Amino acid sequence: MEILKKILVVNCGSSSVKYTLFELASEKKVDWGIVECIGLPEAYYKRQNVNTNEKKDYLKVANHREAIELIIKNLLDEKVGSIVDTNEIAVVGHRVAHGGVKFSKSVLVTEKVKEDLKEYFAIAPLHNPANYAGVLAIEKMLPGIPSVLVFDTAFHQTMPDYAYMYAIPYEYYEKNHIRRYGFHGTSHNYVSRMAAKMLEKPLNELKLITAHLGNGSSIAAIDKGRVIDTSMGFTPLQGVVMGTRCGDIDPAIIPYILKQYKNDSDTFLNTLMNKRSGLLGISGLSSDMRTIVKAIKSGNKRAKLAFEMLCYSVKKYISAYYGVLNGIDGLVFTAGIGENSPFVREKICSNLHALGIELDLKKNNVISNEERLISSSNSKVKIMVIPTNEELMIARESKICLYKCK
Repeated sequence: MEILKKILVVNCGSSSVKYTLFELASEKKVDWGIVECIGLPEAYYKRQNVNTNEKKDYLKVANHREAIELIIKNLLDEKVGSIVDTNEIAVVGHRVAHGGVKFSKSVLVTEKVKEDLKEYFAIAPLHNPANYAGVLAIEKMLPGIPSVLVFDTAFHQTMPDYAYMYAIPYEYYEKNHIRRYGFHGTSHNYVSRMAAKMLEKPLNELKLITAHLGNGSSIAAIDKGRVIDTSMGFTPLQGVVMGTRCGDIDPAIIPYILKQYKNDSDTFLNTLMNKRSGLLGISGLSSDMRTIVKAIKSGNKRAKLAFEMLCYSVKKYISAYYGVLNGIDGLVFTAGIGENSPFVREKICSNLHALGIELDLKKNNVISNEERLISSSNSKVKIMVIPTNEELMIARESKICLYKCK
């Protein structure tokens, strides 16, 4: 019997490892799960495949290597596993947060690539070291099986220099590569392709704005399949208001706060802007939009303010990118909030009639896991909700890279 080759997609976060196993040819998802809260007492392993129900176990997982070992052993389990032998895995695709200036596309892992990847630990300290640890763990558990790095920043590398440069002395770009990189590129890439299918037009004939709205959020302006601008910057902190991130602020606020509170530690700043701000910082309640919406309905004024600030910041970027693109064919909402919050989509799209963006409230309120149009019949711009599938996009990129390198 012919063995169906598979692709393993691994996404190592700062304290988690998420994975999906796909069939190479059909792209069918066959096994998936997550090891969460790595290094903490409440660590757990949740997994499922096409033949089993979801199972969740609390167990001790000290680091990413142990998490990868758990996952591989589960995939090989005689009773509930999805592979008989590790040689069934043709390639492993790794999600990597930051590719810096060196990685503008997916690459096959080599010793040189691993060394280059270390250069970007300082830019993405919460993600890139974890991504790197995942690569090393896979190499140990699956020796001889090729790995591919798929970068969140790669899709945005088509931006022109006047869009990605910051107006600080040029030497900081030359010496330190400080520039806008953008993130969520794998998601923006996937949903833009799906939007072209929905509109039944070639992607290279379309102008799109894609809004990836989750705990972290970013907006991208896409002209003929190429990103010309995106809201996140040198790090994922810039851009719209997010769950716990402040987004765009006056840089002078930072030295002012440091002086007022007499604390200039990296930990203080990182915690303040990345973990205590955004919806959480304004509402004082939560970074979860579902909790915010419930609180608004109960009359909570700070929750309402946080909600309106987030929606307004997204609307500003959409309006700006509409002007930069000189009109658009489609507006796409994706990710946790973008896919699941009609309340947010309605608020963002309100009063954009002058741009030809008109929502159909009935369509917008339909709860569905499928891609769908939610624009009115009078809307010049097609408004779409498209569930993102970053894992599938990473699998496709890995397959392409594998075949190109053979």
